[in-house]
Amino acid sequence: MGIQSVLIQGAGSWGTALAMVLARNDHHIYLWDTNLNTIQEINSNRSNEKYLPGYKIPKNITALESIEEAPNVIDKVICAVPSHAVRSSLNLLKSFSIGSICIATKGFEPNTQNLNHVIAKEVLINCPIAILTGPSFAMEVAAELPTAVTISSEDIEIANSFSDLFHTKTFRIYIHTDYIGAQIGGAVKNVMAIAAGISDGLGYGCNARSALITRGLSEIIRLGVAMGAKEETFMGLAGLGDLILTCTDNQSRNRRFGILLSKNYSSERACKEINQEVEGLNTTKEVSLLAKKNEIEMPITEQVLNVLDSRCTAMDAVKNLLNREQREEF
Repeated sequence: MGIQSVLIQGAGSWGTALAMVLARNDHHIYLWDTNLNTIQEINSNRSNEKYLPGYKIPKNITALESIEEAPNVIDKVICAVPSHAVRSSLNLLKSFSIGSICIATKGFEPNTQNLNHVIAKEVLINCPIAILTGPSFAMEVAAELPTAVTISSEDIEIANSFSDLFHTKTFRIYIHTDYIGAQIGGAVKNVMAIAAGISDGLGYGCNARSALITRGLSEIIRLGVAMGAKEETFMGLAGLGDLILTCTDNQSRNRRFGILLSKNYSSERACKEINQEVEGLNTTKEVSLLAKKNEIEMPITEQVLNVLDSRCTAMDAVKNLLNREQREEF
């Protein structure tokens, strides 16, 4: 693949880390965000200390104060904004000529429960779409530690083109066509990470965490299959891989959020302390609505929502799960 012009929406930790991967492959990178302080810091100091402290931003990344500063013709777009901002960010691209777009955001659209590919299809008519997801902490990607992710698309050639764009000696890509399962796995695992954080914060130990991860995976599979995903997708990087990572390491904002909830922090106070986007907060509500719509049981999700809505304490939520009626595992 030759040198490409790439516009990245979102200069948070993930968008900046992806920009660094692409810059190392010598592509021309344009990085846009609504946070002007972040953009100005990148251009002035070649750093992003709030979101990716300690790393130098390569010189072939140009940070944009206005998206209109990007070239009118763009080979590829990477959308890495929070899920609540996907539609508004994509709307800004209507006047551009775009070869294809890759959504690197994990979550559902608030209130509609739309998956991100649905939003992209509605906003960017006839633009080929791919989904990037998998177990990947931004700091480790920036540090060039070995990482494997998936890129999926209904058109395998589009997935291949983004795989070629991103692939480095430390950033490995696997491709497939189950873009629905990839998105559901990437979104719902954040709910399970909150639950794992609550359990660990209460001191319930490794046995409880293992049970939550396993039963959480069952919930993800039930929802995914009901929404048209392939069950095997959830045994891979977009499902089990991402779930294990997010539930077991404190680089996960959602896990840290759950730990704070276990210490009787309110959602607002916990978010303020973390000081970055906690996708699982809004995702929990949307997943609960999807469970009702698809008539499936998601008891862990239900109890996380109860805690977020102050209907019970974190400790009571765990008791509610343990007190459920005995049943067969499969």
